[in-house]
Amino acid sequence: MTKVALKFKPFLWKRSLRDSGSALMLQLKISAVDDPRTGSQRRFATMGDGNNRSSSNSEKPEWLQQYNLIGKIGEGTYGLVFLAKTKSTANRGKSIAIKKFKQSKDGDGVSPTAIREIMLLREITHENVVKLVNVHINHTDMSLYLAFDYAEHDLYEIIRHHRDKGNNLINQYTVKSLLWQLLNGLNYLHSNWIMHRDLKPSNILVMGEGEEHGVVKIADFGLARIYQAPLKALFDNGVVVTIWYRAPELLLGAKHYTTAIDMWAVGCIFAELLTLKPLFQGAEAKSTPNPFQLDQLDKIFKVLGHPTQEKWPTLASLPHWHNDVEHIQGHKYENTGLHSVVPLPPKGAPFDLLSKMLEYDPQKRITAAQALEHDYFRSEPLPGRNALVPSHPGEKVINYPTRPVDTNTGFEGTTSLQPPQPVSSGNAVSGGIPGAHGVNNRSAPRPMAMGMQRMQTQGMGPYNLASQAGMGGGMNPGNIPMPRGVAQPHQQHHLRRKDPPGAGTGYPPQQKPRR
Repeated sequence: MTKVALKFKPFLWKRSLRDSGSALMLQLKISAVDDPRTGSQRRFATMGDGNNRSSSNSEKPEWLQQYNLIGKIGEGTYGLVFLAKTKSTANRGKSIAIKKFKQSKDGDGVSPTAIREIMLLREITHENVVKLVNVHINHTDMSLYLAFDYAEHDLYEIIRHHRDKGNNLINQYTVKSLLWQLLNGLNYLHSNWIMHRDLKPSNILVMGEGEEHGVVKIADFGLARIYQAPLKALFDNGVVVTIWYRAPELLLGAKHYTTAIDMWAVGCIFAELLTLKPLFQGAEAKSTPNPFQLDQLDKIFKVLGHPTQEKWPTLASLPHWHNDVEHIQGHKYENTGLHSVVPLPPKGAPFDLLSKMLEYDPQKRITAAQALEHDYFRSEPLPGRNALVPSHPGEKVINYPTRPVDTNTGFEGTTSLQPPQPVSSGNAVSGGIPGAHGVNNRSAPRPMAMGMQRMQTQGMGPYNLASQAGMGGGMNPGNIPMPRGVAQPHQQHHLRRKDPPGAGTGYPPQQKPRR
């Protein structure tokens, strides 16, 4: 049997990440191996033995000499992301995104967030999830760097591009394809017991060039967790999900939550793709570590109306529902309805899907697997693999700008930067990525050929939902091997597609090919 790239002992799952972080740094042995899921070789830098040390502190680390650093393209709570080009002969000039983790607050140089993200990303393989291609360590400060395939666009920039063009709405085909692929990747994660917990436009990437042009990639797993058997209560992890995309159960102080929080965020993203502005744009309170977000709830209630215990039976058990009677229960809201802010026919399939994503009761909220079966994806225009191709012959190709690059920022001195504010496509129109104060080098991707097919070609298995539940090396919270390509019995009824014979692509069937 082929060895897995990262080797760790099962007992480490039973220890806190703070205690296990240093142990993992010493025990992880990362090398060039055959990837058991793809058959291809995936290279990882050797960690923990000092062989990656540079000969002089003034020189670049040996691993960094593999790349030409272009600049910073993003910043989050736990780290920064840089754009680089490979120097190797085989892939010279290939664009790579390198994520540098900020140092641990405990001062031991080991980032528990980095360890968690590596643990998850090494186990998951899906076309709509960002691919981890390398792991590097800087022995000077024991900081970790993750290298990913670079995506030229994200939904933040795509939405802003249309808003800057006079609120020129995104065409239906692109919206539907972006949403379908996002749900497809999310269904894969949920089938493998992974909650993302930070879905927002800036974390949904879109490939801009090559064979994967127009393919969605879910990124940034810094807050992701295995949810079936967590090491400790998820509530103890602190605040999750950027405020505008945070589900009402979280805002009301739920101590237990499910993958439904991801689906609420997807609903907010869906509405933003349709309207080019955030659906619930509340002001975030920051007075305490986990303050009551009254303004965000107010924005939600003004659109969806006041929740009731009849429609949401567990509402009465949520802490803030009782603790803030004056602000919540005492204020009466008129149910203006989604149709007042989202330009969709109330009886149409798009509105129905959006409404089910934004259901108050998380137990009634639609799942990713159920959403993929919705009638919205069975009607014209049908979703396709390339979300950026024109929706019909004669339509102008949109040259979306690539993500802004701060060419004045290097790796050095980045660990002391102040944490940024949450980003969303609803932030200042003139802004880029927070903290990127250098030169914004924007370049347009190559125009898409009109003759390129949208539908996926034969042999591309990742879109077969029936085969996704066991992908990713069979990871589960108990480290019990799971047969690849087979859903667990209690999940199978959610994952089996109802495609007609011969339509095993995973996309809704079409009457004729679209070109």
